[in-house]
Amino acid sequence: MSLPPSPPHDADPDRQLAERNADLSELLGHLTTCRDDERRLLARKLHDSLGSSMTALTMHLALLTQQLPKEKALQERTAQMKQLLMTIINTNRDMQLSLWNDKLEFLGIKSAIAELVSDFGKQHHLVARCSLPDEDESYPREHGVALLRALEEGLRNIAAHAGATEIDVILDDGGDERMLTVRDNGVGLGERSAASSGCHGLRLLRERARYLGGALSVMPAGQRGTVMILTLPKVPAAQAAPSD
Repeated sequence: MSLPPSPPHDADPDRQLAERNADLSELLGHLTTCRDDERRLLARKLHDSLGSSMTALTMHLALLTQQLPKEKALQERTAQMKQLLMTIINTNRDMQLSLWNDKLEFLGIKSAIAELVSDFGKQHHLVARCSLPDEDESYPREHGVALLRALEEGLRNIAAHAGATEIDVILDDGGDERMLTVRDNGVGLGERSAASSGCHGLRLLRERARYLGGALSVMPAGQRGTVMILTLPKVPAAQAAPSD
């Protein structure tokens, strides 16, 4: 029995390595996009089913409370039930936001970034400044998601390792590319590298940026602090993902 002919041998190992890296980058980008779509779908299900049910249950409890005798024990029990329902509603809402920021979809990337930066500053008691473009350009969904994920990862690293008191987030939408800059006045890369060496968040962000034709860089911000910059090339509006 004759064996099939062997594929031609490519004598250029550098070319083989480059092609393999390109294939892996494309696969990782595809998997990341699929993961984002799954998270978006799950967040929507949590909102449409569990969130709506909890809200309706709260309304029914309020109506029932009005019909109950004005006994202290009953009033205390219904108050506890109402508080429990509110806790579940808030937890459900937090889970939705951790999966998918709906402001990105309904109000746009600028509103999503502005709220995230403001909430981060209040939560961590630091000065959080945000600079956004005046124009309301439309963004492809994949670009909006990449920008928001980069900001979320940058803020997580700042909260966990930087010890910063001030942060600046700048979205620049001029020219042929979009640029997101996240800068802090914390301890800098030298002291943070050991603490964050096991984190793969930045690696995934770099691959996502490369998949979209952009780049992610993290570098010292002068004598103190760190700056993360994500750049993405603009694409024609016809290539934007649908926002169903």
